Amino acid sequence: MAVLAVATGPLRADAPESSLRPQARGGETAAAPAAPVTPAARPVAAAPEAAAAPDTVSGPEASATPEADAWFDVDVTALAPDSSVRPQARQSAQLETVPPPAPEIAGAAVARFGPAEDAEPDWFDVNVSALAPSRSLRPPHRSPEITARAERAQEQLRRGAVCGDLAIQGETIGQVSGPGRCGIENAVRVRSVSGVRLSTPAMINCPTAVALKNWVERGLKPAVGGAGGGPVQMHVMASYSCRGRNNNPNARLSEHSFGNAIDIGAVRLADGREISVLRDWNRAEGRVLRAMHSSACGIFGTVLGPASNAAHRDHFHFDIARYRSNAYCR
Repeated sequence: MAVLAVATGPLRADAPESSLRPQARGGETAAAPAAPVTPAARPVAAAPEAAAAPDTVSGPEASATPEADAWFDVDVTALAPDSSVRPQARQSAQLETVPPPAPEIAGAAVARFGPAEDAEPDWFDVNVSALAPSRSLRPPHRSPEITARAERAQEQLRRGAVCGDLAIQGETIGQVSGPGRCGIENAVRVRSVSGVRLSTPAMINCPTAVALKNWVERGLKPAVGGAGGGPVQMHVMASYSCRGRNNNPNARLSEHSFGNAIDIGAVRLADGREISVLRDWNRAEGRVLRAMHSSACGIFGTVLGPASNAAHRDHFHFDIARYRSNAYCR
């Protein structure tokens, strides 16, 4: 009960009569602003002890104002900084010394352009052109002779292009008629594909020529890579030929009979070496040959190699015929 009495009576009597923000009192002379109070000197009002507080307060003491040194009478504006939150440079402050540039940077600039005249160079005074390469990465303007030679080579490619593709070089033959159902519509004789020569010009149609170009760029060249300087020639074993499959006169006509097929037996590299299907299929170079074989599947409709039958033990057979809309690869 005693604790309850202290909580209800004396604490109410000790409460301030004004808000935390003091208001001017009527009839009193405005006091001069208080001196700035540092945080160390800021007065701290102690909480009144319950035992010392009387039960009731009456008389003049009840209307007395709080003492001036109470914490809520401190003029907080006196504690505000003299300047804005963003500090300004003081005239009395001295600028910090910027560290000198790295010796290798400063040495390169001084060796080429000499020392600075006014003062020691700062890092931003180093002439960065001294660190630039001595030769430009952009080649100089081509001479008229080089330009003319390039234009002649481009014109030669345009004259030799067939099937509307500069990468396929050869000549246009046109209609080729053969016995029976054999023959080629819009035949071309291809000499090179994507910079790789054919050992014998191949007489095929344009869809087969385009497929061969795609295989050279996406299959043959990536499979060989830079080995031996890269591929420079393909050994052609067959192109257009009016005959039965596997040279069997009683079999159905081969796709060679329509210009839809080409047989490749070997690839010659720039250093003179040759990768042969017959000789190297089961040797170290067999990995490259198998990569060539598998990459052709999908580009051509039919892909046959040594694993298909004995008739193809020495070459790859590529043709553009498709069976049930899927490629046949063996």
